[in-house]
Amino acid sequence: QVQLVESGGGLVQPGGSLRLSCAASGSIFSIGAMGWYRQAPGKQRELVATITSGSTTNYADSVKGRFTISRDNAKNTVYLQMNSLKPEDTAVYYCNARRSYFSYWGQGTQVTVSS
Repeated sequence: QVQLVESGGGLVQPGGSLRLSCAASGSIFSIGAMGWYRQAPGKQRELVATITSGSTTNYADSVKGRFTISRDNAKNTVYLQMNSLKPEDTAVYYCNARRSYFSYWGQGTQVTVSS
């Protein structure tokens, strides 16, 4: 079992920044890719960014150039640095981790971008 706990969400004005963290615990040694997904009101969950065990990254076009995903394997933590935030970024952000053929999800953290 893998447990994921997100933190760092909150309310921020357009153009502001937030840094999300996701700490993994449990059976963490075989975790491969990790990522961030988000779900806005009335919309389906979408991929935001992923990072492999080798630190190869991938971003959705909507966040490319503004968000940065990183991971610290020693701390079993993945981060999402979000800059130049837009109201369209408002969503619940979920951490994801893959282990073998299983996929694990955190509880989510709310990000609200509003003036």
